[in-house]
Amino acid sequence: MPVDTNRLRAAISPSAPPFSLNKIGHVVLMVENLERSIAFYTGVLGFKVSDIYGDDMMPGGMVFMRCNTDHHGVALIGGAAGPDNKRGLHHMAFEVSSLDDVIRARNHLRDSGATIVFEGRRRAGVQIAVEFLDPDGHNLEIYWGLDQIGTEGVARPSNEWRGAKSLEEAIANPPPGQIPMVRDKSLLAR
Repeated sequence: MPVDTNRLRAAISPSAPPFSLNKIGHVVLMVENLERSIAFYTGVLGFKVSDIYGDDMMPGGMVFMRCNTDHHGVALIGGAAGPDNKRGLHHMAFEVSSLDDVIRARNHLRDSGATIVFEGRRRAGVQIAVEFLDPDGHNLEIYWGLDQIGTEGVARPSNEWRGAKSLEEAIANPPPGQIPMVRDKSLLAR
C-alpha cells in the first residue's frame, strides 16, 4: 500500500512544546563486540575515549567517546549477542539550553502521558536529564549540563560523579563545578 504523503503532513502537530531542543547530543548503541567497536570508532573515525565502565557498572561494559568537547557523542554498550541481546539503539539524547528546559520537558512529558523511565543524574558525564519512551518504545533523553572535556583530554574523576533519582535531588546535590540554577522556581512545584 502506498504511503499517503497528505496524511503524513496532516500528522504534523501545529503546537510547540514549552522548551526547545538544541541538538542531538549523543547516541548510545548496543554492540556485539565492544573491543572491535572501540577500535573502529577510535581508529577509523577518530573518536577519543572519555570514560569506560566495567561489568560492575554496566553488564557487558560501556565506553563513552567524543569527537568534540562534549563528554560523549557516542557511547557503546557491549555484550549484545544472542537472541536476548540485540544490537542497535539503546537511547538517543537531545540537549537543551537550561535546567529550566529539562524541568519544563519533564512536566510537559508528564502532562502528555509519556512514559518517563528516569529523571535525575546518572554517572559519567553528570548531565541532569529526563529519560522517556516515544510511541514505539525508543528510549529518549533530554538533558542539560553535560561535562565538557578540555584540550588536556581529562574527564571528571569518578569520585565526583553524583547520581540522583529525581531532578530535585540532582539540583540539590551537584557535583563540583556544576551550577544547577533554576530561574523559574514555580516549575519545581509541579
